[in-house]
Amino acid sequence: MRIVAAIAFLLATVSAAAAEPLADPSFVPLFDGKTFTGWEGNLDWFRIEDGAIVGGCRDKAVPRNEYLCTKKAYRNFELRLKFKLVGENVNAGVQFRSERVPKTSEMIGYQADMGQQYWGCLYDERRHKLLAGPAKEEQPKMIARDRWNTYVVRAEGRHVQLWLNGYKTVDYIEPDPSIPQEGVFGVQIHKGDASEAWYKDILIRILSD
Repeated sequence: MRIVAAIAFLLATVSAAAAEPLADPSFVPLFDGKTFTGWEGNLDWFRIEDGAIVGGCRDKAVPRNEYLCTKKAYRNFELRLKFKLVGENVNAGVQFRSERVPKTSEMIGYQADMGQQYWGCLYDERRHKLLAGPAKEEQPKMIARDRWNTYVVRAEGRHVQLWLNGYKTVDYIEPDPSIPQEGVFGVQIHKGDASEAWYKDILIRILSD
C-alpha cells in the first residue's frame, strides 16, 4: 500500500507540475484555441482543430515551408507549448526572435526544431546553421512519437535555453552581436511528404528587458 500511495503521490506531483503554467497568472495564451486572432499566414496550409493549430495535411505533400506567425514581436520571454507530429519523416519547428522574408513563404531567425534528427535542437534559419542540441542517438528517449510533447523556450538577452519534455537540450549564448534579439513567433510545417504539425496550449511569460 505504501508503494501504491507513493506512486499516486508522484503522479499527482507530476500532473500538478505539468499544469503549473496554465494556473500561473504570469503566463498568458498566445493562441485562444478557436481563432487566428493575433496570427497571420497562409491559411491554405493551417487550420484549427480540437483547440490546436494544425499545419499541413495527411493526404497531400507540402510543397514549401509554411509558417503561421504572431503579429506581435517579443524580446525576452519564456514560451511553453505542446506539439505533436504526424507522418513519416516529418519536420517542423517553432520560430522565435524571427521575421518574414519579404515576397516568400520563408522566415529567418531562431528555431526550436523538431522531427527527423533535430528533436530539441536550436537551428538558425538566418544562417542556415545548427547552433546547438542533443546528439542524434540521445533524442529518441526524449520524445513521444505521434503523441503530445512539451517544449519550453526561454530567451533572455543573448542566452537561449530549450527543454523538450523536461529534458534540457540547449543552453546557448549568442556570440554574434549583429543577430537580432527580438522578433515574432512562428509555427512551421516543413516542406516534404504528407504530414501534419499540431500546436496547442501556447503560453508566454514576458521577462524583463
